[in-house]
Amino acid sequence: MSSDVTRILAAAARGEFPAMDGGTAVVPAPNRRDAGVLAFTAHSVVFADVDPEWVRAELAATGSDPLAASMNPRFLVRLMERTGRAMNTVDLLTVADALPGPPPVELREIEDPGHPRVARALKYRDEVRVWAADGSVLILGRRVAGRWEAAIEVEEEVRHRGLGRALATAARHLTPGPVVWAQQSPGNARSVRTFQAAGYRPVASEALLIAR
Repeated sequence: MSSDVTRILAAAARGEFPAMDGGTAVVPAPNRRDAGVLAFTAHSVVFADVDPEWVRAELAATGSDPLAASMNPRFLVRLMERTGRAMNTVDLLTVADALPGPPPVELREIEDPGHPRVARALKYRDEVRVWAADGSVLILGRRVAGRWEAAIEVEEEVRHRGLGRALATAARHLTPGPVVWAQQSPGNARSVRTFQAAGYRPVASEALLIAR
């Protein structure tokens, strides 16, 4: 898959970030499903089929610090109205390099497309694969602009055993691509610590817009 967002994310994964010029780039949505905002250090990217002049006017209308305007609630609401989309939350976007060899935890792949976790993952990702391990789940699939993205779920009764970090690390062994991405809610400190302990690097904040 090739798009402006694909190239921007691939460069960020290599540590090559947009210029810290305080600007906001507006690029086309990579496909019909994906749209949103990426906020890097002192530079933002709006990937949606909207007029760049409208975006800049709405950013100015927030009255907030220009470096933070793209994640301002007022702007995000206006962007949702403009595109007819909804949004769940603003996430921390992280990335880690792929690792060779087998994963460090025993996994059982779930192939049933009717399984609740598989069905839910298919709403937001393509080429989904799901594995279970001792009361936990690892999900891997393609998401925004075709990037390989991981998500994990660990049941309360099996937490505090390092299982979350093992699953996040397992995704680095299982990804077909050179890197794997993951999102964490900034307020979910446990999740943020888990992925960073598994070698995931913070890249940007991300607000994804969901087609209604």
